[in-house]
Amino acid sequence: MKSFSFLSVLFLVCCAFSCSREKPVDFSSQIKPIINAKCISCHGGVKKQGGFSLLFEEEALAKLKSGNYGIVPGDASASEMIKRLHSEDPEERMPYLEEKLSDEEIELLTRWIDEGAQWGRHWAYDKVEEVEVPEVSLDWGNTPIDRFIAAQWDANALSPSAEAAPEILARRVALDIIGFPAPDSLKADFLENPDNAHYEAFVDKLLSSPFYGEKWTSMWLDLARYADTKGYERDFGRQIWEYRDWLIRAFNEDKPYDVFLTEQLAGDLLPNPTDDQLLATAFQRNSMTNDEGGTDNEEFRVAAVLDRVNTVWEGVLSTTFACVQCHSHPYDPFRHEEYYQFAAFYNNSLDYDTFEDYPLLRHLNQEQSEKLNQYAEWLSANKHSEKEVDAMVKFIKTLSPARYSVIAKDMKNAALVDTKWLAMRNPSSTRLPGFTFNGENTLLLRWSKRFSGGTFQIHLDSLNGPLLANVRVKKSEGRVAENIPIVPTKGKHDLYFTYSHPKKDDGNEVTHLQFDWFYLMNKEEQNPAFWELLNANVPSTPIMLENPDGFHRKTHVFERGNWTSLGEEVEPMVPKSLNPWPKGAPQNRLGLAQWIVSDANPLTARTMVNRVWEQIFGYGLVETLEDMGTQGADPTHRELLDYLSYKFMHEYKWSMKRLVKEIVISSVYRQSSELVPEKEKLDPNNKYLSYMPRVRLSAEQIRDQALFVSGKLNPEMYGKPVMPYQPKGIWLSPYGGGNWVKSKGEDQYRRAIYTFWKRTSPYPSMMSFDGVGREVCSARRIRTNTPLQALTLLNDSAYVDMANALNVQLFEMKKPVEDKIAWAYEQVCQRSVDAERKARLAGLYAQALEAYRKEDDLESPMYEGLSGKEKPEYAAMLVVCNALLNLDETLTKN
Repeated sequence: MKSFSFLSVLFLVCCAFSCSREKPVDFSSQIKPIINAKCISCHGGVKKQGGFSLLFEEEALAKLKSGNYGIVPGDASASEMIKRLHSEDPEERMPYLEEKLSDEEIELLTRWIDEGAQWGRHWAYDKVEEVEVPEVSLDWGNTPIDRFIAAQWDANALSPSAEAAPEILARRVALDIIGFPAPDSLKADFLENPDNAHYEAFVDKLLSSPFYGEKWTSMWLDLARYADTKGYERDFGRQIWEYRDWLIRAFNEDKPYDVFLTEQLAGDLLPNPTDDQLLATAFQRNSMTNDEGGTDNEEFRVAAVLDRVNTVWEGVLSTTFACVQCHSHPYDPFRHEEYYQFAAFYNNSLDYDTFEDYPLLRHLNQEQSEKLNQYAEWLSANKHSEKEVDAMVKFIKTLSPARYSVIAKDMKNAALVDTKWLAMRNPSSTRLPGFTFNGENTLLLRWSKRFSGGTFQIHLDSLNGPLLANVRVKKSEGRVAENIPIVPTKGKHDLYFTYSHPKKDDGNEVTHLQFDWFYLMNKEEQNPAFWELLNANVPSTPIMLENPDGFHRKTHVFERGNWTSLGEEVEPMVPKSLNPWPKGAPQNRLGLAQWIVSDANPLTARTMVNRVWEQIFGYGLVETLEDMGTQGADPTHRELLDYLSYKFMHEYKWSMKRLVKEIVISSVYRQSSELVPEKEKLDPNNKYLSYMPRVRLSAEQIRDQALFVSGKLNPEMYGKPVMPYQPKGIWLSPYGGGNWVKSKGEDQYRRAIYTFWKRTSPYPSMMSFDGVGREVCSARRIRTNTPLQALTLLNDSAYVDMANALNVQLFEMKKPVEDKIAWAYEQVCQRSVDAERKARLAGLYAQALEAYRKEDDLESPMYEGLSGKEKPEYAAMLVVCNALLNLDETLTKN
């Protein structure tokens, strides 16, 4: 009987082994990792040694330089690749001069080829499909998310943790939704009745709070590389805060994510775009502009185009596309030329690397907007077509599509002043290429004229071509917009400017004329309202606009990524390895936006779901938010990622608030974060989420929380950036002498999102807590815990000021010291203090009090009005308040 059992078991084991051997080798999970780790550096997108590449299937199966084939599907013995893996000759064996592949790896590759060398796709490039919620035996959880999480616990001997205490949960969910602890008015009902219904009602209140939009905008600003300066060496200021306010409004109104993206990518190309839709495109104008003299404007215009490409791919599509600028992707299926096909969508925008950041959306006030409507009615009444009316209204709002003087060529005794504006001396000439005429009788231009008496002429197509205009120059005070009457003409032409003055210069290079922009129009389209609106000094924001007909640029592949080495010309298109181009979509940025937000796009929904998960749990379902490709981290819960991504697109209709709510009402989110040693041994990184991760707060959350718990938070929303306390000497601007001027009154206590962001010198405490410079798109911040952070909270005057504000409230209480400490702890940590913590804080107070009583003279503006006895007591409690703001439990979601 025993012998029979042994034979039966042996037979079953052999059958199981045989069955496992019959299971086909999977390319994506078994073969691709070996290729990426051991082969691709010599046989991929960068190098193709021997003419062999393993990046694309057709390249891998192609004939080699030797005439042999690296891979012969179905016949590993005839495949040069397998022969080289077995070779004992160090000059023949692969990997060349590297450690030999293991027997298991060679056996896998051999089996794969013998089975037909079936190529596969990385999971992230497959369309998101509906996923069934797993059945689990564990009687736990109240949402599908919980079942996906629990499904992995059995195999890993894990179990759920108890639900967090209501006080802790209330703080946690408020930090995740609005960015700081919830006011008592929002959380009171839940704390009194901490059941599911009241918790969900509390979540709904947080989601409807205007503070929600501010918190989630702070996440997006890193992706948008938002800053209040232009970057590079000069790093002059840029007025773009209206875009930040657009984001806050968009998140608060729960603008569907597909619409949210479309308006930022192509709001200007929507039918009859609103000012808000134009403003949204400032997302793409956050790229840096180089105002340094002597730079090449075209070089940095191109740099801005490539930055926009890289931002979309890294921030919106979680793909490391930037390396394809120089060569095909080393690991993922993106070809070198596809980078420039994608860049062609952005290469046709109207902006240049100009000082003024044209084109701009000019923010007219209500009175000016009414005047603009009256001007439009006047045009219609004077028999101008609807198209002509729209064009003139657009010009008033955006000063576009103008031609900018930086395009000047063939300059003789003329130059681009500081590489920004065309300047003409006496005598001089220059060529302005690419004007398209439709019979206009006026060239409207913005220029400055230093002297009267000179002659300015415009010729068509050459210096000796037909005379288009002849003007006697009159001196101006600064730059002015003026009409130059021209002979009507049609077609595309170059304009040649000439200038001369009867008075000869004394040998110095004196600028006589300086030009900003040029615009072709008809004088009949002008009236007093036109000139009043055109010359109005109004705030503005850089936006994207497409080049009109006649302005289109050609796009070429850059050989090895060098913008001066142009290869073949390409047309706008998306990579072939992803979803197809939407049927009927225009071949421009609007079509591109439709391709990105299509439910067939495999990356868009996954990327945002993964990012929201990271904001809440500290790590994404795919940890590498910037890279879902084959070199990115493996997903911890791939089916859950696809489940939520499908729901996000289809059931939630791209609603961010519904996605956030679905996550935070789950039982996995509501678990305690108490660390159990047994779980730490089984799952050291807590990737299976059997307890809630303890997550370090972001720089913005740390500041906002301190403002709130100290009672100093100014809840005012929107508007110009503010400058809270910063030590002198942080800004060392090489040009312009820009200084940090501390905001007055309550403005210095506004939320962190409104703090002025200088790219070359971001707000110091933000950087101490892992903020980013925002020169380029940053898909995720790396969380750290450093001594500098503790020093910042203990010594930065801004945080000392907040600690003092908390202390003022304590001083006014007529209570024992221990009661004051208990109240302060609860205010800061949002939960009751236990006896051990109270005793430690009371000990700190006593120690500080003893030290301060020994001080002969306590002098500080904070002690003003206090008696000699009160000063040591006040100072000692200030130490406690300062320490509370620096506690680990204050700086962590736990």
